[in-house]
Amino acid sequence: MKIESRLAQIGSQKDNVTGAVSFPIYQATAFRHPALGESTGFDYARTKSPTRSVLEEAVAELESGDAAFACSSGMAALQTIFAYFSSGDHLIVSLDLYGGTYRLLERIMSRFGVTATYVDTNDLDQLGASLTPQTKAVLIETPTNPLMMITDIEKVTGWAKSNGLLTIVDNTLLTPYFQRPIELGADIVIHSATKYLGGHNDVLAGLIITKGEELSAQMAILHNSIGAVLGPQDSFLLARGMKTLALRMERHQSNATAIANHLLTHPAIAEVYYPALPDHPGYDVQQRQSSGNTGIFSFKVKDARYVAPILREVKLIAFAESLGGVESLMTYPAVQTHADIPEEIRRAVGVDDRLLRFSVGIEHVDDLIADLDQALEKAMQEIAQ
Repeated sequence: MKIESRLAQIGSQKDNVTGAVSFPIYQATAFRHPALGESTGFDYARTKSPTRSVLEEAVAELESGDAAFACSSGMAALQTIFAYFSSGDHLIVSLDLYGGTYRLLERIMSRFGVTATYVDTNDLDQLGASLTPQTKAVLIETPTNPLMMITDIEKVTGWAKSNGLLTIVDNTLLTPYFQRPIELGADIVIHSATKYLGGHNDVLAGLIITKGEELSAQMAILHNSIGAVLGPQDSFLLARGMKTLALRMERHQSNATAIANHLLTHPAIAEVYYPALPDHPGYDVQQRQSSGNTGIFSFKVKDARYVAPILREVKLIAFAESLGGVESLMTYPAVQTHADIPEEIRRAVGVDDRLLRFSVGIEHVDDLIADLDQALEKAMQEIAQ
């Protein structure tokens, strides 16, 4: 069955009692035992609940994993994964990284003796140079946030397996509709499901998908023990949002591609970062390992003084921190999503005071271009005065 059909049918054939097409929200936290030593399969909602189980089963199947675990946020999902590691363990992590992941590693996990080295994960020489006897895993963002760097997943998972390491891939920006890292050798996939999977800026959620019986069993223990699980209402909202994922991702992609191409020749723009552009350094790898492109891209303006008026003047596009919803949002990474990364590191990677990130929604592309153009024009006029 094609992925579009599988998405649309999430939960629709799961309620055998009533035949409900939309799987119900089971608000219960406790479940009656038929007799001593017997269970319906549900005992306590933190461990397992019906609505969350439907979501988790669907996500595991979509990502070609063996199990999935729905968490209360993307950061809760990351914390659950990081709890798999022990004091003294070392991780190799993508250099261009979401600031929240960096904060969790450097401010929290470091206190428990888990360390990280940040490298260009597409460079096997850098990976090899960072490898230590304590290294246990490689954590990849691809595309990265916000500079849209691409890592060859199959190349890195092959290298990781040869060195006895796990590979964790953050698939938030492409979703299983466009990219399935487990099919390319990854052991764990993570999502901030708040973004494209939920898709409507109205649910906070994270997802972990694992491959392998032993790893899945260990992650189940961590998920239950830490307890940062997704509640039934949010599980329902997330599953409902995913039913339209195929339609939304196609529109996000087409809008973003058109706008990125439009900005390439704009007099206020210095650079555009989007893997769908043929001159992007990761274009060929992206074409090979993914069936499409995300709806987010970043761009640098020629003068940092343009930033404030652009963010003030956009009307249809909201100046807000997040991505992946049906509404278009613009973010200033240096002071929002990546503020916790030290300035010298940010600037070395390219996240400077001229960089803006655009999460392109599903509005009509002509309206988005018109809004962006008028904001850029007002910014140029204001600075020229």
